[in-house]
Amino acid sequence: MFIHHPRFFSLAALATFALFAVAPAHAAGKLELQFIAPDQFSDIGRGGYDRDRNLKSLTDYLQTLVAQLPDGQTLKLEVLDVDLAGELRPRAGQEIRVLRGAADWPQMSLHYTLTQNGATLKAGDAKLSDMAYMNHPRGRDAALGELAYDKRMLQDWFRTTITAP
Repeated sequence: MFIHHPRFFSLAALATFALFAVAPAHAAGKLELQFIAPDQFSDIGRGGYDRDRNLKSLTDYLQTLVAQLPDGQTLKLEVLDVDLAGELRPRAGQEIRVLRGAADWPQMSLHYTLTQNGATLKAGDAKLSDMAYMNHPRGRDAALGELAYDKRMLQDWFRTTITAP
């Protein structure tokens, strides 16, 4: 079922969008992204709206990273698990994400393949985590917006694994 309100994204629509997502026309690299069983992720948010919004935020950010790749390169990425920074806690009839800097650091598991013109340049499995996410010299990095700590962890992985020689 697709919800046609701009603030809501059905999981099916998001999965289809993510699977065929490509970087904007001015970008050189291409992203093929798939979230594997997101309903079973450790922590991607609660409820359909929260989950879909977080998946879209991560998808959009990964597209900005892949835009840095040279022309002809494709990053195929399967996200196997996500555990967002912080913990959801009830507060005033709602749930809010509380970041304490304790055992609530961001974590992700993924499988990646970087190709160029059909040849595999890099491939592997990665388990990302940032136990010191609250003590980073760059702080929260407000420019990253929502899920800033999770996005910074992806950015660090991208720099050290994908774009590094």
